[in-house]
Amino acid sequence: MKAARLIVMGTALVAAGGAAYFALRLANRQPEVQEVQSGPSVELTEVLVAAKDIPMGSNLKGGAIRWQEWPTDAVGNGFIQRSERPDAIAELEKDGITRAAMFQGEPVREAKLVKSDRGYMSAILPQGQRAIATTISTETSAGGFILPNDRVHVIMTRRAKGDDGNDEFVTETILENVRVLAIDQTVEEKDGESVVVGQTATLQLSPREAEVLTVAQQMAERLSLTLRSLEDSKTDETKAAFHLLRGERGKGTVRVIRYGAVKDVRTSSELTGQ
Repeated sequence: MKAARLIVMGTALVAAGGAAYFALRLANRQPEVQEVQSGPSVELTEVLVAAKDIPMGSNLKGGAIRWQEWPTDAVGNGFIQRSERPDAIAELEKDGITRAAMFQGEPVREAKLVKSDRGYMSAILPQGQRAIATTISTETSAGGFILPNDRVHVIMTRRAKGDDGNDEFVTETILENVRVLAIDQTVEEKDGESVVVGQTATLQLSPREAEVLTVAQQMAERLSLTLRSLEDSKTDETKAAFHLLRGERGKGTVRVIRYGAVKDVRTSSELTGQ
């Protein structure tokens, strides 16, 4: 029995010693270095981007723009690169105005900017055109579905005496295919919910068309805007009810005074640009 126990103990000691030896070898073993094949290096350049969301018609002051690294082969046409225009931030902060809204991180393009020290509106007006603001029916812009650069019709609604002597409403489209330059949008509480309401629209008109709108403002109970389809707005031609300035031609209603009696007579001619 003693010999058997000695054999067992000896075997255990040999096994323990072997385990300790292999553990020591593993602990002192140098880690294998894995070779990682790196891909081709990406060449970078710095381009000008919006540092925050910038609404249309805003100036670029107050840290609105900054330089950001950009892959050189991804630089698009119109991007402003620091290597080409190192003083671009100072230049644009001085007189740069956004022609369209830009979002944070979006590269600044020349096509979205206009330079002017007189303000955004005068800078974007085509030669010979005027910007005129008018109060509109809030229902026509609720929800913000009419936005700058949309094209609209302007509808005038006013009271008139009918054939029976009673008041009636006369509605007439006084301007067609008018470009919206700006529209105010404020948030109001209505039936316990917040709604977007526009009360003033700034429209692009010729001087004569502006006169039509000015007359309509005096005549109208209400002016409303109707949004034109994009497919219907392929032409920039605007039509106006110039008969309001003369009282003798055009589609709409002419007030006739005969023997002391006042009567509103509807005419059937189309809107004319003459």
